[in-house]
Parts: sequence; structure tokens; C-alpha cells
Amino acid sequence: MELSENQKKHLRRLGHALKPVVMLGQHGLTEAVIREMDLALTHHELIKVTARVGEREDRDAVLQQLAAGTSSTLVQRIGHVGLFFRPKAKLTRIVLPAT
Repeated sequence: MELSENQKKHLRRLGHALKPVVMLGQHGLTEAVIREMDLALTHHELIKVTARVGEREDRDAVLQQLAAGTSSTLVQRIGHVGLFFRPKAKLTRIVLPAT
């Protein structure tokens, strides 16, 4: 899903107060982590993920793999934390502003 800057700004504002729901650690990216994140996105639509893996390039790669594996959009990455968004098919709670 391609988001405009205005929509990303809106999602960053909503995600500011959120606590990380999924945390990646020493074992890195596994199928269990992808399933857990998929379940969290199904329930919440907008979640934070903490990735404590390696250097910056490794974190970027892992966060991109998470986005691809869950069909979500990486809205923002600051340090070890990524903000992901995937709207629900029905009854979405987050209404995005017009592009």
C-alpha cells in the first residue's frame, strides 16, 4: 500500500503513544514472529515493532522483510523501532486523510 506524506504524518501522530507489540531479539526474524505480527496487525492495524538485531543495515532489511511478510507498510523507523500499518478489510478503525 502506497501512502502519501500526509497519510504517513497522520499515522506517525497516532503511533506516537503506542508501545511496541512485537519484539525481535537474538533469534532474529522467524516464522513465529511473522505470524505474531500478522495477528497483531489484524487486531490493531497500527503497531510498533522493536528490532534489536545487528547494525542499521540489518535492522532495515529485517523491517522490510517484516513488511513484505505481513503485507503491511513500514510507516516510520526510528532507531530500533518500526511503525507498521495494515488496514482491515472490513470495519477499519483508522481513517486516513485524503491524499
